[in-house]
Amino acid sequence: MERLERSGRWLRAGLAGGRVSRRLPWLLLAIVLLGSALKDGDLVPETPMQNKRNPLNVYFVKVAWAWTFWLLLPFITVTTYQFAKSKFLYGTTKSLLMVLRRLSALAVGTAIWYVCTGLFMYIENLTGACSTSGKLSEPRRLYATKQECHQDNGIWNGFDISGHCFLLSYCALMIVEEVAVLEGLSIDQNSKLRVVINGLFVSLCFLTMIWVFMFLCTAVYFHDFSQKLLGVLIGLSAWYGTYRFWYLKPFSPGLPLPNTPLSSKKYSYSR
Repeated sequence: MERLERSGRWLRAGLAGGRVSRRLPWLLLAIVLLGSALKDGDLVPETPMQNKRNPLNVYFVKVAWAWTFWLLLPFITVTTYQFAKSKFLYGTTKSLLMVLRRLSALAVGTAIWYVCTGLFMYIENLTGACSTSGKLSEPRRLYATKQECHQDNGIWNGFDISGHCFLLSYCALMIVEEVAVLEGLSIDQNSKLRVVINGLFVSLCFLTMIWVFMFLCTAVYFHDFSQKLLGVLIGLSAWYGTYRFWYLKPFSPGLPLPNTPLSSKKYSYSR
């Protein structure tokens, strides 16, 4: 428990003042630019990470939204309820309504993930063609989708917008925005609730590190530059359009720290 508390305190100090949320978008863009330059120049060493079957890709990135969703769900629930009770002195009903409002950010995120990944697949199918190793005497078959092509052991060549760059950037930025609630949350240091929140917070920070690392691996090993750049720009647009624009409006899920300007947030959780 003591080690968990120290880890949480160190991570909260790094996130204080919104420094990470301001710099992370630029870091992700820089990774795409530098990673693509290294890939195009054949300057990247061979490592297990260039294999799509590596454990981090199979067990984390392939289900990145599920990991993000199921860790943010209890974190947002507990911290928002505690924040509403301590800051606004709400009763149970109003506090629960505030929790439901903030949890709707996960519904928005799910909709963004579903629509964007579906759009990427549609564009790849629309722009692609299948290359197969069939005999010359056999009639050439037309394939409508990438899935049909792969069923015949073919290779689909289409414009494949990087879903990894999109989703990993969006998930990382969403987590960084949501953990900002700790800057305005006061909890007794010996409270069991503090242990729960610390555990969730450290897990979310660890997950964010995995997302950024796998984003780097995607930048240096996979996709063309235009596919990666478009993927990350869509991820950044989804984050900016929600947390920097829509969530400032009254009819929205709202920010983790409601009615608190970003420039005036105070770091109080670790005190």
